[in-house]
Amino acid sequence: MKKAIKREIEVAFSKHSQAIWIRVLKWIAIVVLIYFYWEEPYFWYSLIVVFVLSISLHLFIRYKTKGWTRSYGAWKHESEREGKK
Repeated sequence: MKKAIKREIEVAFSKHSQAIWIRVLKWIAIVVLIYFYWEEPYFWYSLIVVFVLSISLHLFIRYKTKGWTRSYGAWKHESEREGKK
């Protein structure tokens, strides 16, 4: 279990999984949306929906890559990245 959690953290913080400009844009969008919609009555429901969708997408990609051991979509496995150098 410890190895699986370590691998998930490696993938989440990998410099190869997302470009830096996407990460910056993503966090700017999150902060702006929270700032403007904080007091709306549907804010917490929307936050829960986004969380469930993001976890679902993560688990789907994890399933398709067989635990991050194969490439799929935007995720390129380390062995393929090393082979292209």
